[in-house]
Amino acid sequence: MPRWESDAQGRLERAALELFETQGYERTSVAQIARTAGLTERSFYRYFPDKREVLFAGHEIEAHLVGQVEAADPGLRPLEALLTALRTADEVFRSREFLLRRVRVIAASPALAERDLIKLAHIAEALVPALGRRGVQPDKARFIIDVAMAVSRRATSRWLADPDAAFSELVAQAAAELCEVAAPPAPTVR
Repeated sequence: MPRWESDAQGRLERAALELFETQGYERTSVAQIARTAGLTERSFYRYFPDKREVLFAGHEIEAHLVGQVEAADPGLRPLEALLTALRTADEVFRSREFLLRRVRVIAASPALAERDLIKLAHIAEALVPALGRRGVQPDKARFIIDVAMAVSRRATSRWLADPDAAFSELVAQAAAELCEVAAPPAPTVR
């Protein structure tokens, strides 16, 4: 394949996902990924430090969420601002099918599952200063982020399972469920 052909990073990501699905993460080499993408190993290492990173590259979601929190209405409470940001996260997601395939590959590999947790921790750490700029202390910001991440996980799993569901609605639904559990209606006195 010509060196100048575009989207080398995307081709590497798609090739890696395909190989991880068919032969497993552990049995896939960087050389195989590069060859499948029509590139060299050297090209692979221009984009990724190792084969694990091929599924975790980029900071688009992190940058998007930070930007959305910072741009949120100043009148929103911190958790509301973060949930509002999460409702727009699908704007930077790849296709639902790619994410579903990626989730399956990650679940099948302890090394990838560990990397996924690390990536989520980096996103959470990037959100702390964004909430700090809204006047939230770091320890309280971490708590708010943990709660929002739980809402996000619930919404994302539902979104991946239901092709007709809107991600923003699922985030709102999961947040409403959280509120219902956290502050259930007072019992009726007879």
